[in-house]
Amino acid sequence: MAHRVTLIPGDGTGPELTEATRRVLEATGVEFDWDVREAGADVMEKYGGNPLPDEVLDAIRETGVALKGPITTPVGGGFRSVNVALRKSLDLYGQVRPCKTYPGVRTRFDDVDLIIVRENTEDLYAGLEHVVVPGVVESLKIITEKASTRISKHAFAYARKMGRKKIHVIHKANIMKMSDGLFLRCSRTVAKDYPEITYAEHIVDNACMQLVMNPYQYDVLLMENLYGDILSDLCAAFVGGLGLVPGANIGTDCALFEAVHGSAPDIAGKNLANPTAVVRSSLLMLDYLGETKAAARIQAALEKVYGEKRALTRDVGGTAGTSEFTDAVIAAMAGA
Repeated sequence: MAHRVTLIPGDGTGPELTEATRRVLEATGVEFDWDVREAGADVMEKYGGNPLPDEVLDAIRETGVALKGPITTPVGGGFRSVNVALRKSLDLYGQVRPCKTYPGVRTRFDDVDLIIVRENTEDLYAGLEHVVVPGVVESLKIITEKASTRISKHAFAYARKMGRKKIHVIHKANIMKMSDGLFLRCSRTVAKDYPEITYAEHIVDNACMQLVMNPYQYDVLLMENLYGDILSDLCAAFVGGLGLVPGANIGTDCALFEAVHGSAPDIAGKNLANPTAVVRSSLLMLDYLGETKAAARIQAALEKVYGEKRALTRDVGGTAGTSEFTDAVIAAMAGA
């Protein structure tokens, strides 16, 4: 039986990356019934200025699973982030970003293997801002017991499932004693149900320093929305950048899988973009769908291509294009 999946190509390089990923997924022999939907800056005019049409949300609710390419987010104006809107509209409360070193990718650290678990729906990303008086703007940070407990339970359950041994909760409760203090209390309560997992806490600024000095001391990092956004990009730098890092957004009734990098409109349509992050996001999707053997095949093929340093794109030191890299991964799967 085919897996019905909503596919959102996105804009910029998104359509190229999702097409490459679709080719890799279909090469596993797993059957998919793709429900392709449009969203992003490129389709706003078609949908009356709306970058996220209601039909996209309805489609994801129906299939329960979505794979999304990058979508442009304007800076300092324009429409609200489609990524944030998707997470809030579908109550995709938890984001998981594994940051794991790939063979053949040179960075300052070897064998980094971290998992970021980020609350995805509230904090400053609630978008509650207003002008108090001219020249003074107030943003409201929202932290609730419900959301904090829910993401903590997800982090500990995921750590147990993946055989992880330690969770650090990252916070700023020394300053934001009520909001971050609530997040800590919820995490501490949940931790009691997982005695086999070591529980620890680090203040966010210290955690940034500790990560840069010695990322190996960490295993799973659990945090609120804003800290998770910042630290997940920092951790991506340890393994070669956002072009290699996958993302999963998990809700009660559905899940959305996406790369966490930008849409790179400057190289769109030039067969230059690296599809690795979207492909790796699809591996998280396969695991979610129970297709663990197919995920393992693609993972092994990616490691072979990177390890042999053949057909790599220019962002990781190669000269190949998107299609050549994709061909190499499919060939490696066939030869396994």
